[in-house]
Amino acid sequence: MIILKFGDVIIAVASLTIILVLIMFPLILILTPALGNFAGFELSAVISFLLSAIIVGYIFTQKIWEENRTKTIVKISVLFTVLALSLILVENAVVEWAPMFRAEYLKANPTADPSAFDWYYIQRLQLIAEDFMLAVFMFALSFIGLYISSMLKKPTKT
Repeated sequence: MIILKFGDVIIAVASLTIILVLIMFPLILILTPALGNFAGFELSAVISFLLSAIIVGYIFTQKIWEENRTKTIVKISVLFTVLALSLILVENAVVEWAPMFRAEYLKANPTADPSAFDWYYIQRLQLIAEDFMLAVFMFALSFIGLYISSMLKKPTKT
């Protein structure tokens, strides 16, 4: 009986990350000129997350089926989401988001006059909200992709 060990989960997550980058980079190059910076990046991310999870799930189907399938898929998805969120937190630390958040906030609330303290919390809340939505998004797409691909290829009898 083959059991998915923690090292196998690490290899699955590493494979998922590498395949994600290999799919996402060309898609960004193709979709960004056609759809613009934001829409091109977002669409390429959705496609890449789903496709990479499907590919990795297909590769690891035998080991996923040998153990509790849902539990194994959750392990891989959670670890991948934590890895991706750590990269997003680094991006949040490097990129200056305040001007964009300020413009969006003032567009939605044209008569508002927040203090510097208020602006700090508005920016922090926006970053936290985006990080939360990205975590849900990444977990859901990786889980769905891994689950679908584990259904596509039935494991061989050993």
